[in-house]
Amino acid sequence: MASTTPSITDAFRTTLDLFDTGLDLMRQNLRRSHPEAGDDEIERLLREWLLDRPGAEAGDCPGRPVDVGARLA
Repeated sequence: MASTTPSITDAFRTTLDLFDTGLDLMRQNLRRSHPEAGDDEIERLLREWLLDRPGAEAGDCPGRPVDVGARLA
């Protein structure tokens, strides 16, 4: 009998697919905001956005900020 509960692998794959979709949407947004920019410039702006994320400096959800670097050290 097959399980109807998604596996951890399926859930992680879905998470990565959603992340890729989010990147594609942000690229479209950047192209609309910067119609003169070429592909390299759009990728640079996307990397900057990923590192800065205005409005999400402390993360994407409420709660106590956690230093991931310290936890992995």
